[in-house]
Amino acid sequence: MASAVHLQPGSGARFDWGLTGAAELGRVCAVLVVVDVLSFTTAVEVAVARGVRVHPFPWGEQAADYALRVGAVAAVGRRQTTTAHPWSLSPAALAGAPVVADLVLPSPNGSAISAAASAVGRPVVAACLRNARAVGRWLHQQGYGTTDAPVGVIAAGERWPDGTLRPSVEDLLGAASVLDALSGVPGGLSVEAAMTLAALASTPDVPAAVRGCVSGRALIESGFAGDVEAAVQRDVSTVVPVLRQGVFVAG
Repeated sequence: MASAVHLQPGSGARFDWGLTGAAELGRVCAVLVVVDVLSFTTAVEVAVARGVRVHPFPWGEQAADYALRVGAVAAVGRRQTTTAHPWSLSPAALAGAPVVADLVLPSPNGSAISAAASAVGRPVVAACLRNARAVGRWLHQQGYGTTDAPVGVIAAGERWPDGTLRPSVEDLLGAASVLDALSGVPGGLSVEAAMTLAALASTPDVPAAVRGCVSGRALIESGFAGDVEAAVQRDVSTVVPVLRQGVFVAG
């Protein structure tokens, strides 16, 4: 367990990375914002905007069995989609897939973090570049951002082959975009949160940075450039997906 100082006390908006960061800030923050630009939270925004209820689910577990139990459709890997089953973690595919009532959406980072955070009872919001400003407005309206009700913004990051966290450019910029919208909260930003704004301010072309970073290039070279293009659209959505009783719905 981290010491109290690692929880960034005295600030209304805080920032950390990955599953461990979410677990720690979840102990003290009134709400958590999960950012996984490529591609979980972007996929959640796209799906929820179309009226789909999204169930986050840990990666590598029995998503299909769980979907069967709750009467949902289970998303499959990007390369496993078929004409009959087009639902996957791909935001571009979800934008054109038939609308279903409930979708179980596994991912190794954002989905696993969201599911774990939900288990401890904190409200969880899914944010990406598409809805960062809308998320910031919603948090303000709900009264979050004071020292008594702080916001924890979590950049999901990626995983190295050994399972350790790899901080990622796209999630840093996505988290910074949310924190930029929170810069006027009564409790102010922690130093960690404020430093993300320096990264954002020094990035003249955010979409180009996401396309050119390791995660963006990997998706493009794998044939999923459409997912990157969906993810780099900034503030095009007013949808704020909020995890309620284990399901993301429009807040």
